[in-house]
Amino acid sequence: MPAIDHHAKSAWDTLEAIRAKAPLVHSVTNLVVTNLTANVLLALGASPAMVENVEEAGELAAVAGSVVINLGSMSAARTDAMQAATLAADRSGTPWVLDPVAVGALSYRSEVARGLLAHRPTVIRGNASEILSLAGGDGGGKGVDSTLDPEAAVSAAQRLAQSAGCVVAITGRIDRITDGDRLLEVHNGHQMQTRVTGMGCSATAVIAACLAVTRAASSDWLATTAQGLALFGLAAEHAAAASAGPASFQVALIDALFNLDEAQTLTGVRINPPPSEPRRPAP
Repeated sequence: MPAIDHHAKSAWDTLEAIRAKAPLVHSVTNLVVTNLTANVLLALGASPAMVENVEEAGELAAVAGSVVINLGSMSAARTDAMQAATLAADRSGTPWVLDPVAVGALSYRSEVARGLLAHRPTVIRGNASEILSLAGGDGGGKGVDSTLDPEAAVSAAQRLAQSAGCVVAITGRIDRITDGDRLLEVHNGHQMQTRVTGMGCSATAVIAACLAVTRAASSDWLATTAQGLALFGLAAEHAAAASAGPASFQVALIDALFNLDEAQTLTGVRINPPPSEPRRPAP
């Protein structure tokens, strides 16, 4: 019998915990994908709350299992709610995930995102352009899309993780996750994810659900973040096999998250450290 990969086993344990505990995930997220994000969380086994008014955002963040802050839809009122939620999460120890949508491409949200770093996100998840921009470089983003390969932003992600004291995940064909020192790669996912809006936003929410159930433990946020991305990417692989195009893929993805079982997870999750660089010959 082949050995069970410990990353895959941990991913299954996390998924089982989500299904058993139904953690409350508080999302201040992109208006374009609110419904999809809520359905993804429900299919996973979590309990979504999409509260975005400043009168309640902080109160809910203090008692939620985790919080998602997604900059996809910005306004002064939503910014106030984001700040209230992240301040409350920081004070109460609630893990929270920052999704810096289009940071670098647009100045207002870039300023907001850098201000939110003061409230100590647990995880930052973005594409290569967003992460490079948030780290202080020129990400060269095209709206919400990245023009860079994730590999180009790895060094910036490590710097950002060190300066912000958090885990940084760069998602793309291969996801790279770092805590500033260690680095993991997730090789799950499918090209069809680029044809449906809200895939990155949904991945962020899945990460938050995983953080919520490991909150009480002495958690390794790096591994937990990788597990969330791997579970989402694995579901995307199953959804692509069962769909005819982008519309059916979106529906199939929700079903695939709901139906992920132990055998699929243990054999399908692909989380690895990066390959070692080849040794250079001695001069």
